[in-house]
Parts: sequence; structure tokens; C-alpha cells
Amino acid sequence: MKTFRYQTNHKWYKGNTHIHSTLSDGALDFQQLSELYAGQGYHFLFRTDHWATSRVRLDFTPYPLLWLDGIELDGDDETGAYLHVVCLGTFLGIDQSLPLSQALKLARNQGGILVLAHPQWTGNTTDDALRHPFHGVEVYNHVCQWLNGKGNGSAYWNIMLPHKPNTLCFAVDDAHNTPADPVWNGGWIMVNAPSLTDATILKAIRDGNFYSTTGPEFFTIECIENRLYVKTSRVQFIRMVGPGPLGEKRHAPDRHGITEAEFQVHETWPFVYLQLEDANHQLAWTNPLFISD
Repeated sequence: MKTFRYQTNHKWYKGNTHIHSTLSDGALDFQQLSELYAGQGYHFLFRTDHWATSRVRLDFTPYPLLWLDGIELDGDDETGAYLHVVCLGTFLGIDQSLPLSQALKLARNQGGILVLAHPQWTGNTTDDALRHPFHGVEVYNHVCQWLNGKGNGSAYWNIMLPHKPNTLCFAVDDAHNTPADPVWNGGWIMVNAPSLTDATILKAIRDGNFYSTTGPEFFTIECIENRLYVKTSRVQFIRMVGPGPLGEKRHAPDRHGITEAEFQVHETWPFVYLQLEDANHQLAWTNPLFISD
């Protein structure tokens, strides 16, 4: 049985799930990062320094946005494969003395949301992506795109979906804000939630009630009697993407663009998601539209 995932009648909140500070290999502290991102309309950020657990609730600094706990784990798994995994949530007992596989298990057992980070940049195989019970994968990583053009994880996502049709996708900065790697605000998520709290944002992310983007925007995503209705910012393409070669598109005949589309749901497709592309070839992705029970 499948259930439609999206409820977009609440407010949209802009956030990033992969950021580095002076606690690991970033150049800015939490105050500097929060001021920088709040200035670009961000509502929340996750603290995802390498092997550094966080306790946001013990930090009483009046930041201009909401901070949430997280951590990035990296190392070799039990097969010798090198992985980076962003874990969203608050964790105890995780430090760099642990083998990666044990740390991942601890994070998952404590309710963490596990996201395979920049798999193309790391050089992961598709077997690596399928071996562990990841909740999601980075479909776009901005700093990796800046470094060597290997920020696109969509091929991994599309290989994971036939096996794990509920796999979420994330567009992220992975910002370090160093002189060598100064890029930021190139990939983010938009979460639809009733309020801006750590509990509501985490729940919406866990439920997949968000989209990922490098620029284009979804305003509404609805399913009524096996028809999909979408309203967006002005784009050139609105694509409904299924497995393999399956898919449909609505496209603008000129650069004036389109802002809405309607599709018939194909119930035999094991998964389906929507993708936007604007005139500047910037992309946005929904998560799989239907949750497989």
C-alpha cells in the first residue's frame, strides 16, 4: 500500500543539513554561520562537524536562526569501503575511537536520520549505497561540485530507489567557508512544517515533507484522485520521474517558462518523484511522492 507523502499547507522553512564550523574543518563559528545564513533567508541549520556530537539545547546564545544537532561520520566500513555519512539528531556515546559501522549503528538506534554524503565525490560504488540502511542520500553537494564537479548524487539515488523506494534526497552546501573553498548557499532543503522548532523540523524531514533545490521552488504539491497538481516558481521543465526510462514532462515553449503542471499517477511505477529545471539549468527535486508501507 502507498500513501501520498506531501502536506504543503504549512509554512516553508529554508535550511541546510550539512555545514562545518571551527569545531572541525570549517573557518566560521556558529555565530558567524548563523548570521551569514540568516542573511540569505535561512531558518535553520544542522551542526554536522566531523565526529563532533552537539548539544544545541545547552547553548543559550541568541542566534538569528534555529540550530539543530547532527554529526558527520567518515571512515572505512566493515568491507573497507570509505564513506561519509551525515547523521541528523542528538547522539550519545559516539566518538572517533569507534569503528564507522558501530558509530552508524549507534546513531540509527538513537533515532538518527542517516544520509549518505557526496557519494560521487567520495568514489562510492552502488553496492556501498545499498549496503547500509541509509534514510537518504545527497542528490547535490555544493562544495563537491565546486571542488571537482562531483557534487551530483542523483545516479546513486535512482539506483537506491528500486530497492529502497522511500529513500529521501538532500541538496546541501557542505560549506567550509575557507579561502580555498568559499562557496555556500548553493544547495538547500525547504521543509513544510507547522512551526519552527527542533521537533517539528526533524519530524518533517523524517517524514520527507520537504524538497531539495539549487534554486527553483515548489509552492504546492498535491494528489487528488490519482492526479498530481504542482505549482512552482517559473521554470522551463516540470518532470515526473519514474524508474529507468519512465517519465513525463511539461515544458515551456520559450524562456517565459511555466508555473504549474498536472500529471496522471502511474500506480504500477514502484516510485515517482518530481524534478524542476529553470532557464539557468538549476534543479529542484521532491522526495518519492508516495510512501511504501
